[in-house]
Amino acid sequence: MASKVRNTPAECFEGLAEQGILKDGMMCMVGGFGLCGIPEQLIIALRDTGTKDLTCVSNNAGVDDWGLGLLLQTKQIRKMISSYVGENEEFARQFLSNELEVEFNPQGTLAERVRAGGAGIPAFYTATGYGTSVAEGKETRVFATPNGGQERPYVMETGLFGDLALVKAAKADEFGNLVFHVTARNFNPDMATAARFTIAEVEEIVPTGSLHPDEIHLPGAYVDRIVKTTSEKRIEQRTTSPA
Repeated sequence: MASKVRNTPAECFEGLAEQGILKDGMMCMVGGFGLCGIPEQLIIALRDTGTKDLTCVSNNAGVDDWGLGLLLQTKQIRKMISSYVGENEEFARQFLSNELEVEFNPQGTLAERVRAGGAGIPAFYTATGYGTSVAEGKETRVFATPNGGQERPYVMETGLFGDLALVKAAKADEFGNLVFHVTARNFNPDMATAARFTIAEVEEIVPTGSLHPDEIHLPGAYVDRIVKTTSEKRIEQRTTSPA
């Protein structure tokens, strides 16, 4: 089996255009929560490919000068499917000027849409968002609550499955089994399962077989390429007390 390890983030994208994965208009699943656990170096490498008209599925859109904010600066993103975008002024400018299409989701709904896509589930029903703008244009049905209680309306949401997933982990072995560090785990495992091709940037790569099975959070079967990078671990908003 060919090695999954690449030397640089840029090398992780080599050959993907020929495979029909890296292309204009593709859907890209991106892990992270705020700036925690985002694949920052892979985002930069994706920007440098020049791929455009992207639909990015991510909990948020980074900040103006980091994360997915870098792809917004270059206007390579056509549509965002997100749950929170409050830290990005360029995002707001593009959205309000109709330069960017946005599909907002309640955070739990977004997580379940990604999980469903990775599990091969085309759609599901949730009560969250019924009667709000979230439900506009979507199918609704009435079901009894799972515990046999009163009937209530539910909104149908579709699963999400992309062309490419970019995720961040603390550790990987050479097969691609991933270990995440506490809250940096967030959306990353589900994003990795919900795409045709997954690239992971990690802080440490160890030999295959050196990870205990109970230590592994995501099996390497879901990961196609890995690269070791240096993490900057930026903080979105830093507030300190007076000296």
